[in-house]
Amino acid sequence: MTAKDQAEVVLRLSNITKRFGSLTANDAVSFDLARGEVIALLGENGAGKTTLMNILFGQYTADEGSVEVLGRALPPGNPRAALDAGVGMVHQHFTLAGNLTVWENIVLGAQGLGGLSLRAGAVRARIRALSERFHLRVDPDAKVGKLTVGERQRVEILKALYRDARILILDEPTAVLTPQEADALFGTLREAVAAGLSLVFISHKLHEVMALADRVVVLRHGKLVAERAVTDTSREELAALMVGAEVTTPEFQMHAGGAPLLSLHAVHAPGLNGVTLDLCAGQITGLAGVSGNGQGALSDLISGLISPTSGEMTVTGQPVQTWSPRTAIGRGIARIPEDRHKTGTIADFDLTENAILETYATEFSRGGWMDWGRARAHTEALIATYDVRCPGPDTRIRLLSGGNMQKLILGRVLETGPMIILANQPVRGLDIGAVNYVHRRLDEARLGGAAVLLISEDLDEIMRLSDVIHVMSEGRLSPGFARGTKTPAELGQWMAGDGFDAVA
Repeated sequence: MTAKDQAEVVLRLSNITKRFGSLTANDAVSFDLARGEVIALLGENGAGKTTLMNILFGQYTADEGSVEVLGRALPPGNPRAALDAGVGMVHQHFTLAGNLTVWENIVLGAQGLGGLSLRAGAVRARIRALSERFHLRVDPDAKVGKLTVGERQRVEILKALYRDARILILDEPTAVLTPQEADALFGTLREAVAAGLSLVFISHKLHEVMALADRVVVLRHGKLVAERAVTDTSREELAALMVGAEVTTPEFQMHAGGAPLLSLHAVHAPGLNGVTLDLCAGQITGLAGVSGNGQGALSDLISGLISPTSGEMTVTGQPVQTWSPRTAIGRGIARIPEDRHKTGTIADFDLTENAILETYATEFSRGGWMDWGRARAHTEALIATYDVRCPGPDTRIRLLSGGNMQKLILGRVLETGPMIILANQPVRGLDIGAVNYVHRRLDEARLGGAAVLLISEDLDEIMRLSDVIHVMSEGRLSPGFARGTKTPAELGQWMAGDGFDAVA
């Protein structure tokens, strides 16, 4: 504990242990949280952070240990009891019903929807008051399915505040937010903490941890290995504590591109406005931009989900006539999708089934029969090579942490020896060690002659890894800029559309 008085403790986790078969996810973990305190919970992907928070929230039952809120023991495995005690949780992947309105989502589960029409006005008024107080502005009558990612994040937090949460668990709250949205979120959280809310904050972004947290708790392989006051530590020390060794950030040399492997010339498609682009052999092309400005449409085009409506598209110099995901895979294009849950994996498939999703017909099937032994051996090799922390290849992939899902997808992509790699937000939600690992593997693919398109909302990542950088704004693509020729501020002007106006 810090110097805070014992009477201010609002949460106590005591010797929490959780096992999944032979895997010990949490091993006798204990810590306290005080009123108005922010604790950052750090650890590598698979260190047990989310499991621990799911035990606190009642979604998992601990094998050993106890949870106390405001001095009272919480009954295990009971989310309703956690909610009633004032615990709220905002999951990394939102738990909202897209077909319902904002206010319906906020009260769903807290009151049920029956009879709400009689008091809907009071519900909306309270939501508007909370929105104004904490700067979480959103229309209570808007359909959630039509909101931006940032707006959905606000709804999740409003849902917890509406239920009078005194302890809020935030699992990777900025993983799907733009930098601007993240800054706004942190301003909101600071106001809520000043009003007495206590936070447990899971993040891999160490600059966010240093900016928001009072204290840091570090897990490694399920065990609590360190606690630090933020004022007494540094990013470098926290990174070393997470992985158990000093972490060095790799440097990447610039490379001149070879022949274009994929070319777009004045291509129009839904969400794209006259895009011209070359992806060259042995080169990483970075694509920066604020979310929703055409990066997703360009990703869909290259992966075969949509086709050009006009303009010219060629792969290895051959014009594209018909285009589909199967055709794209057949032409040597592999993708790391932006959303590993929605488009990267199938939740109820096991790791083996997910590892062969795009190659089962060509690599693991003979005469219409699946060679499951070979597929399982392939998956075991991916698990070992890419350090996917899981009980085994028969595990349902939905039981893995987001980072371990991402590592399996990375292995699925790179082990096919692709000619063109579409890497859309490839390190979102990964710890610093895993980020460096993914970057090194993309660099190795570049050195092996692949053309890599790196789409990221992290300018530091783009500027450190890319040989040439493009910016997207409102479906338009900037000229290519060699690494080091534009400052972050200058790229930011292009992201805002100013550069396009200057050359129009």
